[in-house]
Amino acid sequence: MPATPAQAQAARAQAQALQTEPEPEPEPQKPGTVKSELRRLSKELEDARNELRETLQHLAVVRYDAYGDMGGRLSWSMALLDDNGDGVVLTSINSRNDARSYAKEVSGFESDSKLSPEEEEAIETLRKEASPALGDPDHQ
Repeated sequence: MPATPAQAQAARAQAQALQTEPEPEPEPQKPGTVKSELRRLSKELEDARNELRETLQHLAVVRYDAYGDMGGRLSWSMALLDDNGDGVVLTSINSRNDARSYAKEVSGFESDSKLSPEEEEAIETLRKEASPALGDPDHQ
């Protein structure tokens, strides 16, 4: 018996739906050998360590009384440095009437700006304590 026009249209729609169905996703690729994965992970770890050396991760704060008539050690100098001794030293000097803040660039544990004794102390603390190799000029 011949198909009715409605049946023919339904068959065409079904055939078209079968053609437009998404292709099945390919199976995930199998990971490499253990040796190649270890090599890749070692490289990623070394890259992360190299990036970490350039982050401001060492911190030293020196609190002090900037003015003899005021106690409480409200003034402070803070050094933020990376493994190479590069970064910034921040200082806040507080008195009864005002507060002043300063930021000075530090490169290789030195600054082109004149440093206060407290700023020098904060930088020196990091040079000595943050890492055994931190103040070593041969440290890469």
